[in-house]
Parts: sequence; structure tokens; C-alpha cells
Amino acid sequence: MWNPEVYLSFADHRGRPFVDLVARIGADAPRRVVDLGCGPGNLTTTLSRRWPSAVIEAWDNSPEMVAAARERGVDAELGDVRDWTPQPDTDVVLSNATLHWVSEHPQLLTRWAAALAPGSWVAMQVPGNFDAPSHESVRRLANEEPWAALLHGIPFAADNVVETPAGYAGLLTDAGCTVDAWETTYVHELTGDHPVLDWITGTALRPVRSRLTDAQWDDFRAELIPLLDEAYPARPDGRTFFPFRRVFVVARTG
Repeated sequence: MWNPEVYLSFADHRGRPFVDLVARIGADAPRRVVDLGCGPGNLTTTLSRRWPSAVIEAWDNSPEMVAAARERGVDAELGDVRDWTPQPDTDVVLSNATLHWVSEHPQLLTRWAAALAPGSWVAMQVPGNFDAPSHESVRRLANEEPWAALLHGIPFAADNVVETPAGYAGLLTDAGCTVDAWETTYVHELTGDHPVLDWITGTALRPVRSRLTDAQWDDFRAELIPLLDEAYPARPDGRTFFPFRRVFVVARTG
């Protein structure tokens, strides 16, 4: 279950990659812009300001996120991105920090590119930090008892989750697109007693939380805290610097 309030606690940090992604989309006056994985809709609302004449279509597979988006005035639909197909007037498809949850997303990208009219845009951003100390700490703890029995098969692997920018560029170039692909490592300045734990609680730790009781969840977090604090020590002034790599792809069909 997604918690919009927890996710939005780092809204500024999470919003910057979205802005950087949308800035590279060269569509002037698209008829329909689709946000796949719209989350709580706080970023989706900015699309109407960028393209005021466009129909904004939004999807998310979380009922909680769809409800939060609708409260912001976004006409969000509940659905899985695997089931989405473009309307004939779709000129821009974007997905921000969503497709890493979908193992077959490379096939989705090529399918969408093939279904769109020439001159349309496909843009996405995904985290590329699955080998970061934050994720390695979770994997290390999850492989120890008693957690190994409870978290067996958890979707938290370090490999084959996200392609390199060059991998996505090759994939979509072969699909007939002109591609702009890059990666950026943001160094987020965080504050609080355990800010990295708070960050990953809203995203990466969701599969872990879904397997554990409330008491087990509290115990798991308590054991994870010293691992994260060692990997990301706070400065004397209370700030913690959290490097976060992200992969971007903007492709124009035809």
C-alpha cells in the first residue's frame, strides 16, 4: 500500500527529476499528455501549466494515490500501466519513478513507441540506485534470520531492474525513435534523526512493509537504523547527504 503523506514528505526532492524530465520534452502543443504512475498528482498538476491546451490523462495502480490525485483536481484513473494503451490523440507519454516496479517495462516502452503517431514523445525517469548502500543495507538485513524466512523472494534485487542510459537508447533507437538518454546523481540534503530510513520507507521499503506485522515492521526498522546511519553518517550540523542516481530517457517516435 502506498502512503501519499509519507511519499510527499520529500516532495521537493522527488519533484526535481520530474521537472528535469519534462524540460527535455520538445512538444509544443500536444493534444493529450499522459502521466503513467501519477502518484498523488502534485506533479501531474504542473503539466496543465506547461501545456494548457492539452487533455491530461493520469493513471496509477494505487487506490490511495488515485484518491489523493483526485483531491488535487487530477482526473486520475486506477489501472496498471501494463494495461494502458494510447488514445489516437496521444502526443506525450511520460512516466516518472514508476517503471522500475515493472520488470517488463523495456517491452512496454517499445510497444508504446510503436503505437504512437510519428513525432510523439515517450519520456521516463527511474531510480538507478539499486546497488546503493541504502538498498544493500536492506538486502543484507533481509537475508538474515528471522527476516530471511519472512522476506524470501522480495522484489529488491540489485541487478536487471533498470537498464543503463545506453541500454535504453539502443532499445528505443531500434524501435525507430530519436533518443536523448542520460543519468544524474542528485545529492539530497536531508535532516532528521534517521532521514534515509524515512526516505526509503515511502518507496523502496513498501514490499518489506507488506510482508510484516506492525511489531515485526518496528523491529526491522530498528535493526536497519544502525546500518543506514553507518552508511550515511550525519554531519555535526545535523545534515545528511544522500546521493541518489536516476536514469532519464526522452524519445521521439518516427
